[in-house]
Amino acid sequence: MTRVAAIDCGTNSIRLLISEVQDDGKVRDITRTMEIIRLGEGVDATGEIAPAALDRARVALEGYVRQMKFEKVSRVRMVATSATRDAKNQQEFFDMTAELLGQIQPGAQAEVVSGEEEALLSFNGAVADLEPDRGPFCVIDLGGGSTEFVVGTADGEILGTHSARMGCVRLTERIMRTDPPTESEIEIASEYVGERTAEVEDIVPISKARTIVGCAGTFTT
Repeated sequence: MTRVAAIDCGTNSIRLLISEVQDDGKVRDITRTMEIIRLGEGVDATGEIAPAALDRARVALEGYVRQMKFEKVSRVRMVATSATRDAKNQQEFFDMTAELLGQIQPGAQAEVVSGEEEALLSFNGAVADLEPDRGPFCVIDLGGGSTEFVVGTADGEILGTHSARMGCVRLTERIMRTDPPTESEIEIASEYVGERTAEVEDIVPISKARTIVGCAGTFTT
């Protein structure tokens, strides 16, 4: 049996999944956890990961490394998404992850995935346990910096995918700066989202989907 870990570091949260791959190929979840680190704080305005945000990421990742050691994890993959894609000082983040993840697997460090790959990974995870006859599926992964849309079938045929530059952190920092937001802020945010979703409708055949699946904290909350 082999124990492996996956870490997803987004604009708002960082998630850890530890699984056990058994000799017969079956996979069993061991640990699943999430922390809010807001890595993308200020990235939309400054183009850089803030020192405080980097510190929060380090603290969370240090905890995950302790968990992986306890569970005897031998392999790990960490992916980073919108905030890291947009940050000019992303190398500082990569160096920190290499230092910590190297304790689990030599040479391991975070890797930035494109919006399209992020969408495909979200799609594969979201539909894995669904009945195939409920497809085609439209998976919407609403993150902090971007929102991924992908339409496909249970057997892996992708009919369309797009990563839109809208997310809960990006819109909060760029537009909805008061709490609660003003009517004007809500109107501007709605117009911005409407423009981005119109782009999605031109690219992704959402009308072909029989089932829509929402991923990430905005939906679960």
